[in-house]
Amino acid sequence: MAETWTARLTDLGIALPPVAKPVAAYVPAVRSGNTVYTSGQLPMVDGVLNYAGKVGADVSAEDAKAAARISALNALAAVDALVGIDNVVRIVKVVGFVASADGFTGQPGVVNGASELLGEIFGEAGAHARSAVGVAELPLGASVEVELMVEVR
Repeated sequence: MAETWTARLTDLGIALPPVAKPVAAYVPAVRSGNTVYTSGQLPMVDGVLNYAGKVGADVSAEDAKAAARISALNALAAVDALVGIDNVVRIVKVVGFVASADGFTGQPGVVNGASELLGEIFGEAGAHARSAVGVAELPLGASVEVELMVEVR
């Protein structure tokens, strides 16, 4: 295992993106005590929304899983910008929202895109509580939104 989370990211070939600019009146992350709460993060890459639409109609479950991974990376970037990724003690909770077509019930598999990434990076410290919620619509027509609660030093 790498000495730091930064080294672990390097070992995995993962680069944290720049923090996504908020699309409304909020900040990307807030610290309260030893916990960082991120705002919901969308699958934005270089300022462009990826994987727009409803999962199970416009977006496949596999593509939505990739969107959840991107969203989790964006959430980690917000944590890093606020406190530094190497100050993460553990991932406490992940909340994933999935814009779902009628009858789509695969939300847990979609949000696994975020959960599996966190496990790759943080190992046991990435094991977390989680909610995977199907919703009618998400901001900007996104297919997935992910937020994190993270314990930090």
